[in-house]
Amino acid sequence: MESLSMFKPDTSRRTEMNEIMDDFGLNGPELNKTLRDLEHINSWLGGNKITKDGVEKLLNSRIKGKTIKIADIGCGNGAMMRKLGVWGRNKGYSFEFVGIDANSHAIQIAKELSKDYPEISFLNLNIFSDEFQKMEFDIILCTLTLHHFKDKEIINLVKRLHTQSRLGVVINDLHRSRIAYFLFRLFCSVFVNNEIARKDGLVSILRGFKKREIEEFSGHIRASDHYIHWRWAFRYLWIIKKKYLAL
Repeated sequence: MESLSMFKPDTSRRTEMNEIMDDFGLNGPELNKTLRDLEHINSWLGGNKITKDGVEKLLNSRIKGKTIKIADIGCGNGAMMRKLGVWGRNKGYSFEFVGIDANSHAIQIAKELSKDYPEISFLNLNIFSDEFQKMEFDIILCTLTLHHFKDKEIINLVKRLHTQSRLGVVINDLHRSRIAYFLFRLFCSVFVNNEIARKDGLVSILRGFKKREIEEFSGHIRASDHYIHWRWAFRYLWIIKKKYLAL
């Protein structure tokens, strides 16, 4: 049975360990605090900028003034959309966000935190449901969500997201690395006082990806341009860009 190891984490393959946050029944103050802590960790380690850069690469100056519909799957407390909402306002873009999460308790927290963002709405949906798969968006965001799935699920999911998007898909996820594992453990010992965030963060790294694995996934989607870039801190930005379509 796999377990977290302080000295010799196995990064040769993706772990099959589950995260505490995989339990969609997690709720209450514990969930609220964990989502807040994960938001802060993502911000401190530059994760928000990675997704923002991906969105910017998909946008075209010709679409300013037109509403761009963006879905954020596995949105948690909605932090990414709020960050992008402020950025979009400053840049003159008109965004309409839909945050989608299978945890109904996370959705309620997200709605409360996003009251001052009329451009953001939320849906409590499973992304493998027929209801979600009938939806279309201009851009679909997948930030720290892809690693929750097994390889075959990832291939099917990304194919579906590619089909459902008009401009493209922005995936921001973790690089599986022993160095990343040790550095995150050190970071948490100083800055993170939350056992769920600590444990799930380490499991997330072990569920992350090597570049060759993302390249293999991308080979199943042949109609788009793929941009796969390593970014600090131990992230991969994978942009699946479709040909420009008039909105």
